[in-house]
Amino acid sequence: MSSYDVAVIGSGPGGYVAAIRCAQLGMKTAIIEKYSTLGGTCLNVGCIPSKALLDSSHHYEDAIKHFDTHGIEIPGEVKVNLEKMIARKQAVVDQTTGGVKFLMDKNKIDVFQGTGSFKDATTIIVTKEDGKTETIEAKNTIIATGSKPSTLPFIKLDKERVITSTEALKLKEVPKHMIVIGGGVIGLELGQVYKRLGAEVTVVEYLGRIIPGMDGACSKELTKVLKKQKIKFALSHKVKSVERNGNEVVVKADNKKGEEVTFTGDYCLVAVGRHAYTDGLNLEAAGVKQEERGRVAVNAHLQTNVPNIYAIGDVIKGAMLAHKAEEEGTLVAEILAGQKPHIDYNLIPGVVYTWPEVAAVGKTEEQLKEAGVAYKVGQFPMRALGRARASMDVDGFVKILADKNTDEVLGVHMVGARVADLISEAVVAMEFRASAEDIARMSHAHPTYAEAVKEAALAATDDRALHV
Repeated sequence: MSSYDVAVIGSGPGGYVAAIRCAQLGMKTAIIEKYSTLGGTCLNVGCIPSKALLDSSHHYEDAIKHFDTHGIEIPGEVKVNLEKMIARKQAVVDQTTGGVKFLMDKNKIDVFQGTGSFKDATTIIVTKEDGKTETIEAKNTIIATGSKPSTLPFIKLDKERVITSTEALKLKEVPKHMIVIGGGVIGLELGQVYKRLGAEVTVVEYLGRIIPGMDGACSKELTKVLKKQKIKFALSHKVKSVERNGNEVVVKADNKKGEEVTFTGDYCLVAVGRHAYTDGLNLEAAGVKQEERGRVAVNAHLQTNVPNIYAIGDVIKGAMLAHKAEEEGTLVAEILAGQKPHIDYNLIPGVVYTWPEVAAVGKTEEQLKEAGVAYKVGQFPMRALGRARASMDVDGFVKILADKNTDEVLGVHMVGARVADLISEAVVAMEFRASAEDIARMSHAHPTYAEAVKEAALAATDDRALHV
């Protein structure tokens, strides 16, 4: 039986990063992955493939809608080759997952293909696809098994017409009318992909606004822009049935007045969130406790009630974000090495990769109001930037929330081109507890989208924005 200092169950961004950091710190490390490729949901059926399709569909939309304005003329009709687009997406996935395998080899991490389950707190049985088993010992184990798409109890997912995000990444045709249940990140991103490719898209959301966890101003702006793009919204609608009849899907929901509304399409994407995935782990054999929604219970050091077993990423509480899982994987590895790392969960950024993008870090205006914090707001519109006008990306804004008394930045919220990258400036500033005036006095290159951050900081500092 092989023995390891650390065994990691799950090879998503949290798991493989944890394994690499453990190996860097001198620990003999194994990683166990149920599926045939490494990288977990994010690399295989999540972050990476969805961004590949978002980029491809964005290029198509630019070609049919914006190239002529730029003075670019294309003879003949511009067409979508969905099969080729999906194949390119898969090539990106294959290259990325192959890169993780390379990193495992480079760091001398042993990879076990199969389902990992606890025999006891220090013994793990790996069951391969053919039913054969292998047993390993581990002084410490990191559970990084991630999450799976959630559904509603009355919805039967046939994975053909009534689908999750996994199936939406490999459709063989562009839907005529895709009904998206859920106005969160996944539903909006994939909804926009297929809207660009020619589908009619209707988003049915239970709450009164989309991206409900983000600042209200971001929700309002994104709704306005997506409506301009002809995506339809049915907000404050409670879905009560989804039925498939041949190639037709009928969704029935009650609106806020209690009236029944019927939506008919040829595909229904169920995007109502994700839930922790612990199937097959046999946590009971190791004595590991779970909490509500099946998540693994951990303390501030991400340690379970069993001292040598830790858990990270989507399988524990908190935002289900790949970069949050990565930070947690690094944290556990360094704790095991006797170091004293930390994570400030308030400074984990969140991003929606629609176009325009939405990005945020820190507190929302609603949270500050609820907490009774005295704050001030500085906001600057993207359309006031020369760079935004040059690229025709004028939708959106940057909004900075700062403490009214100390001027410390408490939250930054953005809608616009490339704000997924731009938000990192705010994260760095807030890590060092910068004031709005600190940001306002830093030189930002011209012409760039980043100038909107400086201008928003100026607006929060005695209303000193220069270009509005």
